[in-house]
Amino acid sequence: MTARPLSTRAAVPKGREDGLDVLRTRPMDRGATGRQLSSDATSSREKFMLWRRALLAALCAPTALSWAAQPRLPIIGPAPDFELIDQRRRRLSLIELRGKVLVIGFIFTTCSDTCPIVTAKLAEVQRGLGADFGVRVRFLAISVDPMTDTPERLRIYAAKFGADGPGWSFLTGAPSQIDELVHRFGAYARRAEGGAIDHLNLTSLVDVHGRLRVQYLGYRFKVAEMLTDLRALLGE
Repeated sequence: MTARPLSTRAAVPKGREDGLDVLRTRPMDRGATGRQLSSDATSSREKFMLWRRALLAALCAPTALSWAAQPRLPIIGPAPDFELIDQRRRRLSLIELRGKVLVIGFIFTTCSDTCPIVTAKLAEVQRGLGADFGVRVRFLAISVDPMTDTPERLRIYAAKFGADGPGWSFLTGAPSQIDELVHRFGAYARRAEGGAIDHLNLTSLVDVHGRLRVQYLGYRFKVAEMLTDLRALLGE
């Protein structure tokens, strides 16, 4: 099964922002043969033999079974490159971060519902990473409201969540840059009537080679699950 970037706009009903359960692009779970055994076609003796073989395999090769239980994360494709301005008014490009695992998401500082939830969860992920954060893993939050979110506003927002350390970058740029980047990541954002931002939370994991590996749709992803995926990428 070939993993593709999420079609986020099509996944969200009109008038709904992103109160969705997380959707992750991962391989389908299969048995060792890639298919289910038919219970009708398998006799009791055959089932016993299969069970005994599985037990022997577990006793003799626990490492192999442990590896099989955690399949390698799929490669979706190259992450879109960019060069934006961070909260410290420094230019930052994706290519500069090659060699680090990245968590890239979209927020805006006046968001009062989903963005604070996502930012707070990422702060929790940061604590779970320990010494790897900032050294081997970086978090990038790209504003979908560049007309409002100046570097100064982004810096204040970051400090509010304790996300102002060296491993965090809150980014902004020209509206045309941001629009293109949101589209290329497969996210969605537009300014509705009255100035409100209609957007979709999409958080992506990028490996050390600059490739998209996992995308979380919405804000209900589990911190433990993201930590597991990040450690898998760090271990490659």
